[in-house]
Amino acid sequence: MNLILEEISKRNRKVFKTFFNKHYKDLVIYANGYLFDKQGSEDIVQEVYIYIWENAKDLNIKSSLKNYLYAMVRNKCLNYLKSIKITDSYDYLELNVSLITEQVFDSTSDEDKQIVYHQILKIVDALPNKMQQIVKLKFLHHYKYAEIAEELGISVNTVKTQLKRARVKITEAVTAIIVLLQIHQS
Repeated sequence: MNLILEEISKRNRKVFKTFFNKHYKDLVIYANGYLFDKQGSEDIVQEVYIYIWENAKDLNIKSSLKNYLYAMVRNKCLNYLKSIKITDSYDYLELNVSLITEQVFDSTSDEDKQIVYHQILKIVDALPNKMQQIVKLKFLHHYKYAEIAEELGISVNTVKTQLKRARVKITEAVTAIIVLLQIHQS
């Protein structure tokens, strides 16, 4: 058994803290390469460390502990991306955006339409950098998923995931703007 794992299984907090600090930042950067979401990446890396803390005595690692960490982070990231694909319906989000857009354009003045349009641009500009690039390539330059993936050196699934997240953020923000406009009109 790996000496570090042996100490962690004995609940040696000092060894665990040193082990954590040695790899944490690099693992978050690695996870972020899959997710393009710093908070999500931090959560996944922390889950991996919790798993190791709780299961150290039962782990049978054939390679190095560092390789095991990276493999666990990669697998958790891939599983997370798969779960988003399964549980997050593109059609549902697209429908929400369409309904909001119709609502805005059917029931508001030209001035309010301009306000919403400018707010959407601000929302897009406030998105994380990589997500912003993906949204602009898709909706301003009309790239296909594969073209975006190739242009940015990422997977097609990452493109889809980032677009879904962007749609959620934009939809939430636009809904809030519409509510404020309706209150203002009342």
